[in-house]
Amino acid sequence: MQQLAARTNAWACYDCGKCTSTCPIVRAGATYSPRRHVLAANLGEPASSIVHDGLYVCLTCRQCDARCPVEVDYTGLILGLRQSAYDETTQPECPHGGALQSTMRLMANGGTQQDRLGWLKEDLQTDPKKGRVFYWTGCTMYYDAFFTDFDVHTLDGTRAAIKLLNALGETPIVSPEERCCGHDLLWIGDRKGFESLAKHNVDLVAKSGAEVLVTSCAECLRTWRIDYQPLIPDDFPEILHISEFLADQTEKLDLSENKQTRATYQDPCRLGRHLGVYDQPRELLEAVPGVELVEMPRSGVRAICCAGSTWSNCDRFAKKIQVERLREARDTGADVLVTACPKCQIHLKCAMNDPNIGEEISIEMRDAAELVAEALDKRDSK
Repeated sequence: MQQLAARTNAWACYDCGKCTSTCPIVRAGATYSPRRHVLAANLGEPASSIVHDGLYVCLTCRQCDARCPVEVDYTGLILGLRQSAYDETTQPECPHGGALQSTMRLMANGGTQQDRLGWLKEDLQTDPKKGRVFYWTGCTMYYDAFFTDFDVHTLDGTRAAIKLLNALGETPIVSPEERCCGHDLLWIGDRKGFESLAKHNVDLVAKSGAEVLVTSCAECLRTWRIDYQPLIPDDFPEILHISEFLADQTEKLDLSENKQTRATYQDPCRLGRHLGVYDQPRELLEAVPGVELVEMPRSGVRAICCAGSTWSNCDRFAKKIQVERLREARDTGADVLVTACPKCQIHLKCAMNDPNIGEEISIEMRDAAELVAEALDKRDSK
């Protein structure tokens, strides 16, 4: 615990309370204090003793990190505390019966044959082993199968990304051997399961000979760029979000106007505050003829997260955050709420599913790549 406190600068905390006043969970009405965890680390308390003090309530959205005047890495502290708690045989009671974590552990254990390419359509050009670009699909095929009652279609963004890569002359690698990146196992403290997935995935991509690794998932991107780094060799492919890959190549796509669309953009926490990627998704949307981008009052580094993160907690406070964010999106007058991470779509769609207020907060949700691909389709139909 002393090493964790030193590594995350927890010792520098001087109890100003900005983390608590900033925390979206606290602002939603929860009895929760980030400083409680800082104090526990500084005092050397066992992580298992603070599990019921909101250890798994934290959204790891990094709003507190962005505003801490002494740069305490509170998000890193939470990650370390959860790993310690897990090592002490304490695990969160995950939503959905832990089914998603079980799927990840099946992949981590290996030996289970996946149908990872069943969603590919005939008009999409991919290769299972060779290509300049390795397109990392993430778990969208699992999400769409699991959340059918929410009318979730995260695979539409995955397909759109491949269509855009094809339009740029790329036949990306889409591997049947890909496994979950392990993001969610890492953030509930299951380091062993995460490392098993990480070693497999890094080896898979390293052997492919690809020059660039591209993904549409903000959480996968964070995992590859930060959490996989100790395993990544020097000659590893460049790692980019699809918006980063496309933002400076939209002229090559020669997009045509589809329809006048007023769009507002939801900054995923992993893409924004974790990785600092704010401009490229917006540049991509603004390059689409007919799309007008309108910002919510809280955007960029101040954006409210989708309150879902790691499938480790789901409660009335998270729901309140989601409803607040959807009202903010609706108030912009936008036709569509665009994001760059499938998890945002799932959690906000879940809130829209409320039978009492669903009509008040519902708004069309799309992946950024979908809007670009629609303009591409319009061009090809001329």
